[in-house]
Amino acid sequence: MCGIVGYVGEETGAKDIILGGLKSLEYRGYDSAGIAMICDKKIVTKKKVGVISNLEKIIGDPEFDSNIGIGHTRWATHGVPSDLNAHPHCNMDNTVAVVHNGIIENYMEIKEELLRDHDITFKSETDSEVIAHLIGVYYDECGDLHDAVTKATKRMRGTYAIVVMSSKEPDKIIGVRKDAPLVAGIGKGCNFLASDIPAFLKYSGQVYFIENNEIVVVTKDEIKIYDEDKKEIHRDVFHVTWDVDAAEKAGYEHFMLKEIHEQPIGIEETLTRRLTDSGEINLDGISMTKEDIEKFDKIYIVACGTAYHAGLVGKYAIEKMAKITVETDVASEFRYRDPLIDEKTLFIAISQSGETQDTLQALRLAKSKGARVLSVVNVIGSSVARESDDVFYTWAGPEIAVASTKAYTTQLVCMYLIALYMARTKGTIDNAYYDRMITELKNIPEKLEMIFSQEKDIEKIAEEFHRNNEIFFIGRGVDSTVSLEGSLKLKEISYINSFAIAAGELKHGTIALVENGTLFFALATQDSLTEKMGSNIEEIKARGAYVISIAKEGNELISNLSDRCIFIPKCADEVSPLLTVVPLQIFAYYVAKFRGCNIDKPKNLAKSVTVE
Repeated sequence: MCGIVGYVGEETGAKDIILGGLKSLEYRGYDSAGIAMICDKKIVTKKKVGVISNLEKIIGDPEFDSNIGIGHTRWATHGVPSDLNAHPHCNMDNTVAVVHNGIIENYMEIKEELLRDHDITFKSETDSEVIAHLIGVYYDECGDLHDAVTKATKRMRGTYAIVVMSSKEPDKIIGVRKDAPLVAGIGKGCNFLASDIPAFLKYSGQVYFIENNEIVVVTKDEIKIYDEDKKEIHRDVFHVTWDVDAAEKAGYEHFMLKEIHEQPIGIEETLTRRLTDSGEINLDGISMTKEDIEKFDKIYIVACGTAYHAGLVGKYAIEKMAKITVETDVASEFRYRDPLIDEKTLFIAISQSGETQDTLQALRLAKSKGARVLSVVNVIGSSVARESDDVFYTWAGPEIAVASTKAYTTQLVCMYLIALYMARTKGTIDNAYYDRMITELKNIPEKLEMIFSQEKDIEKIAEEFHRNNEIFFIGRGVDSTVSLEGSLKLKEISYINSFAIAAGELKHGTIALVENGTLFFALATQDSLTEKMGSNIEEIKARGAYVISIAKEGNELISNLSDRCIFIPKCADEVSPLLTVVPLQIFAYYVAKFRGCNIDKPKNLAKSVTVE
């Protein structure tokens, strides 16, 4: 959430560079946008509620440009979306401008002090404005921007990434990171600060990852990183291996549709990078011996949203294959129930961005109690990755749409590989089973292409039912976990009230909601549970439900009981989630399209949730 872009260079043109950077960060979610630049030795700020195009309409003046500036897309936490609450924020005499991602938890304490002791006038309802005023007060005392920022951040509690500039030191921008992402980009005759790499990837693929409690001072010629005591830190440069084209739509109408269709490639990449020619699994150099695995008496898989749903499938796979007790939990609740963690615990964190604040805080708790931490993330160098003992990267490539698709399926592949590796090492599966599962995984990309051949049929179903105001998803076994993800995708981008439930639980309350025409998606891909699912379908059909089933090819029992049936290619029950979820993603996409929704940037949602 919130996008930050800072630029300082030799020539003017900051406006277009910052604006382009903000557009590349739109996937993070936002409700307003703004830019501040130093023009003729003064800070000039332009900001507007709504989409970036609204901002573009008010910054056309050719006089409004510079060689230095900061920009921001805001996702509201304090104060309603408005022009006044949009960033950047400035101090009283307009000599300091700040953009901020995160929450300042003690902002009221600071605000009251500023009102009492300095007669500050506040213009916005945000917590962020106090940062600009606080830095301004310290600057007046010490006359040095670096010192003023250092003193201000020592007063602030909470989560933040901030970028600051001052008209009194018009050659630099300064950034600080505390539990919110911040990266520095090394350009030619220019340098950058941003929330994420795509903001400057057009100009630079050389990156410094800024760590917690570090301050970075950026001029056109150099980037210097300091700790809280102003001691310089030397950092290796990270070289980005993907280019800006990977973050473009490539002819698709929406990023989400493109990313749905990229799943075969992402799965193949995630697999082939980890399998040797002989079919052995290489966990990115992670050393996990038989003794290590046998020491674990419990595994926690902790994540949020779609990643949590991937964790539920991971629990199923690890327990079935490696025979270790696994507990899957939502990260936002994990810390608050005093979980039983010790040195015999393996903690697996799953996060697409690697910046999910709830997951990060849960990870830190587990690590503090002695657990070994293994993370499954998509973003190299992210906070979760850097703070884990072991990292297992997905190879989904950049995922831009807020609603996650290819990240989910590549996370599933990672969980299957972890489960198989642990089971093979521990000796709980034989070679025949291992070889069969590896073959099943290798065949998934080709089978996904077979599902894409049904896309037009799924689109027609979406068109027929896009006006429904409620839809239910049911399944048994691992299908019940996929039903949760199908329901989430639909509500995320179409705003339909969808509900997922284990099919066996219908009779314990939910069946009271079934009436003539109630739409159900029934996931019935588990061979051993076909008859049970058939009974559940008959239960709801008897009460007037309209049932669209997803089943394996040749399953006539489910097909005959259902009003419609979408078939997936035959596969082992264990890996069926990799196929079953895709028709649900496609359905959600087209329902949202027919409803006229903003598919890539759904309302109130952000790609990376960096506040608790």
